Amino acid sequence: MKNHDLVEKNIGLMVVLIVVAISFGALVEIVPQFFSPQTNEPIAGLKPLPAKELEGRDVYIREGCHVCHTQMIRPLRAEVERYGHYSVAGESVYDHPFLWGSKRTGPDLARVGKRYSDEWHKAHLFNPRNVVPASNMPAFPWLYDNILDGEHTAAKMRALRAVGVPYTDEDIAGAAKAVKGISEMDALVAYLQQLGTLLTQKR
Repeated sequence: MKNHDLVEKNIGLMVVLIVVAISFGALVEIVPQFFSPQTNEPIAGLKPLPAKELEGRDVYIREGCHVCHTQMIRPLRAEVERYGHYSVAGESVYDHPFLWGSKRTGPDLARVGKRYSDEWHKAHLFNPRNVVPASNMPAFPWLYDNILDGEHTAAKMRALRAVGVPYTDEDIAGAAKAVKGISEMDALVAYLQQLGTLLTQKR
């Protein structure tokens, strides 16, 4: 009882003990994940995003799509039945930054790839109410007008290679040509169409 009173009445000591407890918990729970193959090894078939999809991902981030749409399906029956196979860390090992999250204003997009046609996505992004009348998603018509020049695509790939994404010299050399003249709309749709296609589950 005396020891208990000593801790409760000494704020400094209590803070130190709380920090120690949290640090120990973090070491036990978080650190092993850095060395687990399940969180560090890519799933079968995973490849770095091609130049077009990489630029589309940057458009996706720039326009704030990830703020309203998660890319993380939890291993819960209701989520799996609605969205498909639950998300695994091996799908995101090449993502910098990763786009997992918990905020859903719109549906999760982790398995949206190939679920709709390119034309549907373009109509939806141009004006969501055209295809989903009750949607509160903003429209992105300027994506048709914004044309990629590929000036920085190779530099992006080199930066990603520096943090472990296995882009080849050939990938980097052809990056600018692969995206030059493509609209941001086409790039974004290409990114969406590949999401979650390596892990599928019958719904």
